[in-house]
Amino acid sequence: MATMDKNDEAVSPVIATVLLLAITVMLSGMVFVLMQGALNTAEKAPPQMTVSVRSLDNGYHVIRITSLDQTLDPGRISFNLQEQGNESNPSFTGYVNDAEVYSVIGSNISFHDRDASYSISAGDYFVIHSEEIGADEGVWSFALLEETIQYVLVRVELPPMNS
Repeated sequence: MATMDKNDEAVSPVIATVLLLAITVMLSGMVFVLMQGALNTAEKAPPQMTVSVRSLDNGYHVIRITSLDQTLDPGRISFNLQEQGNESNPSFTGYVNDAEVYSVIGSNISFHDRDASYSISAGDYFVIHSEEIGADEGVWSFALLEETIQYVLVRVELPPMNS
C-alpha cells in the first residue's frame, strides 16, 4: 500500500499574513464607500413653481398653480399681497395653512386644495377678494415664500380688474 507524506504547513506564514492584510484593506474600503454615500447628504434643489393669474368680473382674482415639481407643506409656505409703490396701504400676509385661509370660502384670501391632501400641488389655487380689500385698483403683487429655506417660489402682479 502506498503511504502519504504528511505536510503540516498548507500555506506559509508570510502568504497568510499578506492575505489577511489584503482582506482587511478590501473590507475597510467597502465599508468606507458604503458609509460615504450615507454621510454626504445632497442638498435638495428649491421647488420650482409657475402660476396663472386671472381677474374675474365679480371682483376676485384667482391664482392657480399650473406646475410644481414637488408637493409642499402648507405650514411652511407664506404669502404676501401688497400694493407696489404705495407703502401707506397695508400688506396682507399669512401662512397657507392659517385657519382663515386654508379651504375657507368667503374670506378675503383663501387657498383651495383641489386634491384635499393637505399639501400644495399643481392645480391648487388662491382666491383673492380684490374688490373687498382694495386690490382692484393700483398695481398689486402676490408672492409665495418657502419659509424654511427663505426662497421666493413665485411673485406675480395681479392684472387689472375687468370692467
